[in-house]
This record gives sequence, C-alpha cells and structure tokens, in this order.
Amino acid sequence: MFAALITGRGSLEMVEFPDPSPATNGVVVDISYCGVCGTDVHAFQSGQPYNPAICGHEWVGHVSAVGADVKGLGDGDRVVVAIAPACGRCAPCRAGQSDRCTVSFLSALGREPGAPAHGGFAPRIAVAASRVVKAHSALTDEQAAQVEPTTVAFHAVRRSGVRLGDVAVVQGAGPIGLGTMQWVRAAGAGVVIVVEPNERRRSLARELGAHHVVEPGASADELVKELTHGLGADIVYECVGRPFAVQSAVDLARRGGSMCLIGLADENAPISPASWLIKEIGVTSALAYNHEEFDMVMGMIVDGRFRTEPLHTSTVGLDGLGAVLADLASGESTQTKVLVDPRR
Repeated sequence: MFAALITGRGSLEMVEFPDPSPATNGVVVDISYCGVCGTDVHAFQSGQPYNPAICGHEWVGHVSAVGADVKGLGDGDRVVVAIAPACGRCAPCRAGQSDRCTVSFLSALGREPGAPAHGGFAPRIAVAASRVVKAHSALTDEQAAQVEPTTVAFHAVRRSGVRLGDVAVVQGAGPIGLGTMQWVRAAGAGVVIVVEPNERRRSLARELGAHHVVEPGASADELVKELTHGLGADIVYECVGRPFAVQSAVDLARRGGSMCLIGLADENAPISPASWLIKEIGVTSALAYNHEEFDMVMGMIVDGRFRTEPLHTSTVGLDGLGAVLADLASGESTQTKVLVDPRR
C-alpha cells in the first residue's frame, strides 16, 4: 500500500507501507475522502519537517477491521477522524481541566503512543479506536470529510467570547476563515467583515453570509473605521496563518477589543507591543478542538447552521495531490477545499 507524504519543500512522495492491521485497541479505516489542510500546504511551501502522522488529517471512511478490545465499533461503520477524548488520568484532568488533557493534546499533534506512520492520503489507515467518531447518518461523505476543519473553526469561535451584536472581522477566507465566519454569524455577531485578497474567495464569503468583504490594506482599515464610527472592531479572527497578519489583526481592533489567533504561522511574527498594551487587547488562541465538539458540529451541519457544500471545490485522486498542493501553495489558486479520494 502507498501513502502520500510531504517530504520537503515542494516535494510529495508516494511511500510504500505494509497493509495495516488493527492494534488490540484500534481499528483500520478504509478512507473515502481526505481533505487538504492549510497545514499540509504550509509544509509543502516551507519544507520544514512535517510529522507523517498528520500529513492528511481530515478524513472520513469505513471501518474494515477491529481490534480485540474495541467496543462500540464494527465493520462497516462510517467514521471521521477526531481527537482522543480526555483520559481522566493526566495532571490537567486530575486538576479538573479535562479540556487541557495531555493525551488529547498529543493525539491532535499526531504524537501519541502508537500514532500512525502516515496520514489520510492513503487507501487505509490504522488508528486507535478512541481517535474516531461515528459519522452522523445524515451527512454525505463529502460533508463528513469536512467535519474536522469545521470543528477547528467551531472550537476557536466557542473560545473567543464573541458577543451578540459584535462587529467581527475575519482575516482570510480560506476554509478555516470561511468556517470561522459562519460560526461567528451563528454565534450572533451583528456585523461580519471578511478581509481577503482573492476575488473568488471574497465572493464565496459573501455567498456564505458575510455582511462585508474587502481587500486587505487601506481599504480594510477604512471600511472597519466607517462601520464602527472610528472605534475599530470588537473582535478580529486571524485565519491567514502568516506572520504579518498577527499585527494587522490587532490594528483592526478597537481599544478594549480582542483578537483570536487561529492561523498558524511557521515563522515568528513582528508585532508592536505598545499598540497591544495601549489598546488593552484581549487575546485568545485555538489549536485543534475537544472530542465532544465533533458531535456538536455534525449536528449543526445537518440542521443547516453550517454549509460545507460551497467550500468543496474539487476532488482528485492521490495522483493529483502533488499538483493540488502546488496550486494551493502558489497563492493564486481558485480552489477552496480540495478532497482527495484514494479510491480513484
């Protein structure tokens, strides 16, 4: 069996692995679709070492083998990849901070004991049974393949403290930014502004419910000032994942406002600490999600509060993944969410 791994800057290799078998507490999943994440794209751009276990971490598939100690899962069950639930034994769990569970955190990074040797850009994968959640029966496979990134955005907005009626800015209209924008609207923000340089993605943001869309730079600054009577936004979500965007998020916020950091830059960001201090900016950040949030998100996709269909722009086989990564890394792509079907 071959799995696709990002092995360097602009380098994608098909690496041979033995057919997987389940651990006693694990399952084998035949993958139907795996989404291409911004993290995958950044690794392809930068060439920095990339953990093989998370090279393709947005997948849905059907269980094809079950370990001897696994309960509650059987052959044929359709599942999505998730984070491990809180263990109840580590120091954070014993301190009543199960949302900071060490076991869950390591599984989000693909660093847990027994982590797979490759990610979801493969026909099959063996994972711990705790790492999968049964997919909601009303979801299509294409919707289910987008549950993981949708949950990333849900977790961030849930943590951010957005209030009813807030003026909210979302920087970046990639899959995470467009997901964040939808959750911010669902949470009751009064005005939602999306800042994005790509014209097609600006149009998609408008289609999905953004009240205003604008290019970054002076145009964004002026629009935010106009809509807030010169005060600045109540909350800004940074979803670009580039160093320059961290300070620009704070620049768009009002005094006493807040910034939520979601995009993961692969380099240190230049900031102006004085502006953060003078504005008394509140900061939240979000990495991954909590296990229980997957069921919440699936339910809200099913009932229509979140739309995945407009985000899905194309599907390719494993043989088309290299070209997709190069396109997404170019900065000029017209794609939003690309799914990989390893059965092709």
